[in-house]
Amino acid sequence: MPRKKAKANYFTKETEDYIVKYNESTDIGYRQSIFTEHIYYPFYKLVENIIHTFKFYYIDTDTIENLKFELVAILLEEKIMKFDPTNGAKAYSYFGTIVKRWLINYNNTNYKKLKKVGSFDEMEESYNDGSFKNVEFYTTNLSIFMNEWVDEMYDYIDENFEKQEDQRIADAILTLFRTRNDIEIFKKKALYIYIREMTDCETPNLTKVLSKLKDNFYQKYQKAYDKGIIDESPY
Repeated sequence: MPRKKAKANYFTKETEDYIVKYNESTDIGYRQSIFTEHIYYPFYKLVENIIHTFKFYYIDTDTIENLKFELVAILLEEKIMKFDPTNGAKAYSYFGTIVKRWLINYNNTNYKKLKKVGSFDEMEESYNDGSFKNVEFYTTNLSIFMNEWVDEMYDYIDENFEKQEDQRIADAILTLFRTRNDIEIFKKKALYIYIREMTDCETPNLTKVLSKLKDNFYQKYQKAYDKGIIDESPY
């Protein structure tokens, strides 16, 4: 029987242990040594894999490599000290979620700068400045509506899902929605397996979170459709 491929073998329990040691130490030299020898590479590979797995290629840096270094610096300077293993979080999932959320916001911002949609320009500006809520005389399509819904669910993911495991599952599902145009297989079973591999979750938990997201989406879609804000065209 073939051995199951190890996931994130560059980011191990040992990596997590060194992150804890880094946070506990006040010795600058020791912390620098730990980061250089045991943390930098796992952070770098984590960022690299997420960028390429979800195709976050809308960038305003000179190269993808520069983006990787920028994200590693953010993890080091702003996020590493906030990691607390006593609340049940695993370092790989914790920092992976931070990187994905940051890249989604970053990617979406740059995508809007690059993409021209003709008559939809004013509509996108209305979305951004909040005036869309008071405008009901034009319609949008399902794709744009879905993107706005995903953004909203990301903003309130902590409020909608109290448990960290549920938050990780919701994050994975929303990431798939955001990158849906790059997914080659849409079979339900295959997507379930993919999400389970990403989150290490059990199927009942996945089904529960998915059901809550689905109910939320359909409720908001129906309201938008009834008001004439959204049409039936998918693109």
